[in-house]
Amino acid sequence: MMSNEESDVLLKETTITLPTYLTSKPEKNPMFLEKRVYQGSSGKVYPFPVTEKISEKKVDREYKAVILENKYVQITFLPELGGRIYRALDKTNNYDFVYYNHVIKPALVGLTGSWISGGIEFNWPQHHRPDTFLPIEYELKENSDGSKTLLVSDIDRMYGTKVLVGFTMFPDKAYLKMDEHFSNPTDLPQTFCGGLIQRCPLTIILSQFFHLM
Repeated sequence: MMSNEESDVLLKETTITLPTYLTSKPEKNPMFLEKRVYQGSSGKVYPFPVTEKISEKKVDREYKAVILENKYVQITFLPELGGRIYRALDKTNNYDFVYYNHVIKPALVGLTGSWISGGIEFNWPQHHRPDTFLPIEYELKENSDGSKTLLVSDIDRMYGTKVLVGFTMFPDKAYLKMDEHFSNPTDLPQTFCGGLIQRCPLTIILSQFFHLM
């Protein structure tokens, strides 16, 4: 018979220390790159700052982390790095079922510069979104059925579109449920790309393209 402790969902905030290659300070002057082609879309970044240099030296750095787990799986999120899923562990066999990168080593391939591989990257309003390497807002929530939810929220500073996502784990389920809500509080229609980039033995890219009215 399963004990209450074994059947519970754990949702907690913690800190983890990761070897990190630091980035330079962002360019202080605004950069207008509307005519730059970026992976098939506009290279526009303003009003986001752009980072153009990565340090070659590695240091240990602490990051805020949110862990959501039950007896089957453990999911680690990094709110300071765009809210990405950093690690997804199958606890029944101690297997990382998405690529678990033990080092934070940015490359200058993101829309505003810094981007990291590994885990699952959430892309709103386009791939390698402008704040994929920036902090986002989040909230922890307990539900009446014993499940627990991590809510993350992000507002795109270029177009004003907003996303609210709930990641929910249940006591007796070996999966993570994701509920997404996209909104456009502006007076203008906006083009929007929503998708996940997951890294595992084979790279899987899932994307949806639609307009927010």
